[in-house]
Amino acid sequence: MSLYPSSRARKFAAGIAAVGAAALVLAGCASNAGDDVETTEGDVTAAVDFPVDCDAEQPTPFEQEFTATNSATPGADNLSFTIGTALPQTGNLAFLGPPEIAATEFAAKQINDAGKGITINLVQGDSGDTDNKAYETEVPRILSAGATAVVGAASSGVSLQFIDQVIAAGAVQFSPANTSPTFTGYEDNGLYWRTAPSDTLQGAVLGNQISADGNETLGMIILNDSYGTGLACFTKAAFEEAGGTVVSAAMYNTGDSNFSSQVEDVLAADPDAIALITFEEVKTIIPELVGADFPSDKMYLVDGNLSNFGDELPEGTMTGAQGTTPAADPELTAQFKEDLQAYWTGAGNEELKDYTYGPESYDAMVLLALAALEAGSTAGADVAAHLQQVSGGSGDGEKCTSFEACADIIIGGGVADYDGVTGPITFDGAGDPTEATIGVFKFGEDNTYTFDHIG
Repeated sequence: MSLYPSSRARKFAAGIAAVGAAALVLAGCASNAGDDVETTEGDVTAAVDFPVDCDAEQPTPFEQEFTATNSATPGADNLSFTIGTALPQTGNLAFLGPPEIAATEFAAKQINDAGKGITINLVQGDSGDTDNKAYETEVPRILSAGATAVVGAASSGVSLQFIDQVIAAGAVQFSPANTSPTFTGYEDNGLYWRTAPSDTLQGAVLGNQISADGNETLGMIILNDSYGTGLACFTKAAFEEAGGTVVSAAMYNTGDSNFSSQVEDVLAADPDAIALITFEEVKTIIPELVGADFPSDKMYLVDGNLSNFGDELPEGTMTGAQGTTPAADPELTAQFKEDLQAYWTGAGNEELKDYTYGPESYDAMVLLALAALEAGSTAGADVAAHLQQVSGGSGDGEKCTSFEACADIIIGGGVADYDGVTGPITFDGAGDPTEATIGVFKFGEDNTYTFDHIG
């Protein structure tokens, strides 16, 4: 990204294409909830209270040390690994469900077809959201079915509702989409892992992108949960570090259906740009902003709502809007997306509209299978003890890019270092990926987005 000229001097911290563990832990918001942020509009000075305690969003890593020993032996009895999913079939992230569910099914088929000594028994379940609470019945059902690993949830707020239940059962919880920094410091006995990077990174890329586009003031509409508040804080910090000012911020709760007051409050401050840190509620919020003549090319979306809206919104509604999401360079994922679509539609399902968190879901499944194979066990604690090593985060592994190739290394007595569809993952002891990329996407007149650049 390049720095656009503006009337005020500013510093610009460029977005990062790939980062190590230290770079993922970025500074949080500079102000606490209730701190006054002075803004000037002509001769009028207003004080804005930011509604989030950003100091509370700073994670203190809870790291585990793992000792991984290769227990796989050629010709050993086949391991049967029951993996459950708690992915959104209903609720405010239901649009993310199809690519995630498709990717878990696709991975399970490939792992089983490889015939490398492990068979996946996949039990699909609905996470829902914190309003409909589908997880309250679904997670116990999945665990009762014998799952020793659970892939999900997509929503950080939902994962926090059942993480203790999964840990108490001694199972691994592995999310392909949780980005809240809360999980970095969560005391999880080493059982929580994720392929999506913490929003310390996405917030930095988003805040810097908004500034680089020449915006000096920013309004925010924020979902009041661990995902929304965390991402809001890191976006605010990056935007302010680049010289901008957050002049308005309004929050709403899961289950809310009317956002007129939030829209009015944010527009009253006349911001140059608005960051929409929401889930599917954005489909209601955006028409209100457009109806108030707020320009679409000054709207910024995030992974929780970046969707190919198509004819769900009037043509041209989203023209020029941008959004960020954890994403590998499209050249890395193009073949995977083509293969996933062919598999999914070939199984009689509707065509996938987009692929958000599909690659991360696929990699989660492969990593779980490789860890179980290396451990010679499907018990949750045994699988968890090997996840860091098969990702390349420990040990001195041999690079491999498919389950079959990595399994051959493990069966041969070696150490496999899986680089997935999303690229290198390389877990740290807190279960976080230490290498990740954030993509910046732009909408066209047809209300669908295309890749623009790596942030």
